[in-house]
Amino acid sequence: MHLEDVVAVTMKMNKLKVVVYAISKNESAFVERWVQSMSEADEIYVLDTGSTDDTVSKLKALGVHVFVKEIKPWRFDVARNASLDLVPMDTDVCICTDLDEILESGWREKIEKCWNQSNRLRYKYNWSIDDQGKPVVTFLYEKIHDRKHYRWIYPVHEVLECSLENEKVEVNEEIVLNHYPDKTKSRASYLPLLELSVKENPNNDRNLHYLGREYMYYQEWNKSIDTLLKHLKLETSTWKEERSASMRFISRCYLNLGRSDEAKYWLNKAIEESPHQREGYVELALLEFSNHNYFEVIINCLKAKQILKNEMIYINEPFCWNETIDDLLSISYYYLGLRDLAIYHVNKALEYNPQDKRLQKNKEIFELI
Repeated sequence: MHLEDVVAVTMKMNKLKVVVYAISKNESAFVERWVQSMSEADEIYVLDTGSTDDTVSKLKALGVHVFVKEIKPWRFDVARNASLDLVPMDTDVCICTDLDEILESGWREKIEKCWNQSNRLRYKYNWSIDDQGKPVVTFLYEKIHDRKHYRWIYPVHEVLECSLENEKVEVNEEIVLNHYPDKTKSRASYLPLLELSVKENPNNDRNLHYLGREYMYYQEWNKSIDTLLKHLKLETSTWKEERSASMRFISRCYLNLGRSDEAKYWLNKAIEESPHQREGYVELALLEFSNHNYFEVIINCLKAKQILKNEMIYINEPFCWNETIDDLLSISYYYLGLRDLAIYHVNKALEYNPQDKRLQKNKEIFELI
């Protein structure tokens, strides 16, 4: 056997078996795009949980292994585990995605290169993308894992739990997963499932934070405050960025209750908790702007601008990294009679969002002699 034949055989023997798995329900519009994106895998498995459209037939026509099972009562962890159970045990690398997500091409080769007896892989996830294709919210995701050591836990906002004491995790930010959500889908199940999560694990800091945030989304201001305060009191609540987010959400609730002083107090607490993030400064600037305190707006916006690194965590707020800061600065400088600075910052804001009619009108006003 020639040397090149030996190398080829060795490479084939060492080749990883990579399998994609997912759950689906009424996602016909996404099927072809998703399957094309996942086609670098050796196999694709989907657990359909009760589609009434042609999702199942479309998937089967494209060669996907599809199984149908309704999950009652509905829980995301049960559904994810049922879909994982479909994956053959000789699989080296499992990739869990949803049908509204797209892996950028070339992902298979990148996994092959960095997977070194690994258990899990973290990669870049563009959770929110604007109409121009620019990522708005990006953080590290970790749904690529080995076959033997993981199960899904929690009824909603489910995560992978590893059975190993010493989990080996790789990070490769060149692997990119993009999210293009179906905005017509309801989130109605999230609140009761989060309440169930907290009932099952009352001292789980992560789920308490999520539940408090969900109450805020539902404008249950007092429930949100009470839940987020419980989150902050837990001994396991040690992640400063998440604690700061809880404080900012408490502030938003107090603001909606008409209690501006308490809202400001909690924003200052949020800044003290996590001074390396822009979020607290920008939210405080927005609060001061609503009260026409333009000097305070400028002070907090300039502090935010000094923070140059956008950490890739899910708590990041898009308004801290778009035109908002320069927009606030431009208007504040204008009202303080500092015309040149107002023009400078409205131009900077337009660099982020050149089609914004209000920003364009502001620029015309600022430039009037």
